Amino acid sequence: MTTASDTRKDTGDTVSTDTASTGTTHTGTTHTGTTHTGTTHTGTTHTGTTHTGTTGVVERWRAVAAATGPADRGAAEAGVRLAYDAAGLARPERIVWVGSPLEGTAAALLLAGRRDILPGEIADRAAGALRAAGAEPVAGAAGASVREAVRTLPWAAARQRLHGALGGSGWAERWALTGAPLWDTTRSLTERVRTGVVEALTAQPDQEQDRDQEQDRDRSRARDREAAVRLAMLDAVLGQHDAPWLAAVAEDGDAGAGAGELAGPAAVARAAGWWWPYEKTVLIAERPLELHRDEAGRLDRGDGPALAYPDGFALYAWRGMPVPAAFLAQLSTLTAERIRAEENAELRRVMLEHYGYDRYLEESGARPVHRDETGVLWRIEMPGDEPVTMVEVVNSTPEPDGTHRTYWLRVPPRTRTAREGVAWTFGLEADGYAPERET
Repeated sequence: MTTASDTRKDTGDTVSTDTASTGTTHTGTTHTGTTHTGTTHTGTTHTGTTHTGTTGVVERWRAVAAATGPADRGAAEAGVRLAYDAAGLARPERIVWVGSPLEGTAAALLLAGRRDILPGEIADRAAGALRAAGAEPVAGAAGASVREAVRTLPWAAARQRLHGALGGSGWAERWALTGAPLWDTTRSLTERVRTGVVEALTAQPDQEQDRDQEQDRDRSRARDREAAVRLAMLDAVLGQHDAPWLAAVAEDGDAGAGAGELAGPAAVARAAGWWWPYEKTVLIAERPLELHRDEAGRLDRGDGPALAYPDGFALYAWRGMPVPAAFLAQLSTLTAERIRAEENAELRRVMLEHYGYDRYLEESGARPVHRDETGVLWRIEMPGDEPVTMVEVVNSTPEPDGTHRTYWLRVPPRTRTAREGVAWTFGLEADGYAPERET
């Protein structure tokens, strides 16, 4: 299988980052759970120096990474021309707008002469976008990729310049204050997009195979398709998802790399999504219309797509775990019997979280296996999966109305006593758990 590290030696290219267009207001779209509490690094002190100017840079690029709504096409196209000028390249003859990274990857495959591996409907849609901009969807029509010239080399030059000015430790500290706070959530989002594109472009109808030789040929063709799709994505500049890298080279107090080597890529990032630069043609993808994440920054939505693009490409997830679109529709009608019958252990866990462990235990006829002064230990066997083991505890601090709230804590299946389970939640052994006062 071809991977980013196998085929691309550019520094930083295996990282994905999200972006938003700074200063652009998108009305009418609500992003539930997209605020990442506790991740803003204000007044962080490193080696005795307090850095206050970097906070604004991080937050502006965080907004870029999470931006939704229509791209600012004029600003993005101006950024492309600036990037080509800075690289000493002739400006592209045409710019093609596509609806998502999925459609952009499909268009890149058409320009590489790989229509044979694309699903028909997606190939037709990508070909239509190319023709509408005056580009033929055939091999060689766009020329060679110039990604190295417009993104890789400028990034290396900017980093080298700052590394020389700050020194090794200074550069590491700068990254810790700027790019690092955006890294994990942006990388995980980009990897989910990549995975979704691969799945959509390599999906094939199920067919019964009678001979091992045919199955081997199918597996070989599947590997070839996936490698081709991943290579096409490696030709993309990540646009808004390059936010961590752009934040790291931004001047303090600046919206980010507004001048210098990365001015062009930064302008595109603030205005649009992924883009594919070729000698004659540039493909630019729209930003998503919706992005829903939980407090940990994971894709998360229980009643629709967690990430949705204008051309219909969408990702569904529950607390970070990918789920089929049809799966979410049944969550509102779950029963204990339906949960127990689910064969996929990961989907069953999603069902349990949505349904509520306490409700499931009650309706499944579970019986307590141990009780003591700390609480009650419950366990119920799950077919093909580890048992659901919970400790029922009562909060000793009363609610405003005088009642005492009951909590259910999931603990490891090996737990044998309620005390052991409660102690585990504090990182203690049962013998070491002896609170003077429970709260």
